[in-house]
Amino acid sequence: MLEHKNPSQLYATTILSVRKGSEVAIAGDGQVSFGQSIMKSNAKKIRKIGNGSIIVGFAGATADAFTLFERLEQKLEQYPDQLMRSCVELAKDWRMDKYLRRLEAMMIVIDKDITLILTGNGDVVEPEDGIAAIGSGGNYALSAAKALIDIKSLSAKQIVEKSMKIAGDICIYTNHNLVIETL
Repeated sequence: MLEHKNPSQLYATTILSVRKGSEVAIAGDGQVSFGQSIMKSNAKKIRKIGNGSIIVGFAGATADAFTLFERLEQKLEQYPDQLMRSCVELAKDWRMDKYLRRLEAMMIVIDKDITLILTGNGDVVEPEDGIAAIGSGGNYALSAAKALIDIKSLSAKQIVEKSMKIAGDICIYTNHNLVIETL
């Protein structure tokens, strides 16, 4: 889980991505918390970039995440159609640049072929089972998705939806106002 240096900052969320068959879905809840208070219930933490072929979800400080979105888009322009390389280059910058090093956020980045988790520690991780989760409710959503993945009648989108509902029922920093995108 992401450790935060400043408890008065805006943190906490749940982002989940599930890859099943030829479909990949990603969801984020809408809750923005400030300490123990809910500041907003309908934030959009999922964004399409790269002409809509890439979807990014973030957990952590919102302004930091927007900075990282912009940097990732720059890397994608520099390395077109190379999502892995773009993410690795972003992670290098994130870890080495004095300004970027202070950013407190995590990202899940997906396209039609790959799912990646990016962290400020320089990590670029591709989950081996196609299921990735971050944020305060990430482990709840991840557990639920792993339990549901083998149910043949459920699509990736349905698994994400059910898993996020479970996470929202357990995690006080996660709500049921979901944004779900699929590729």
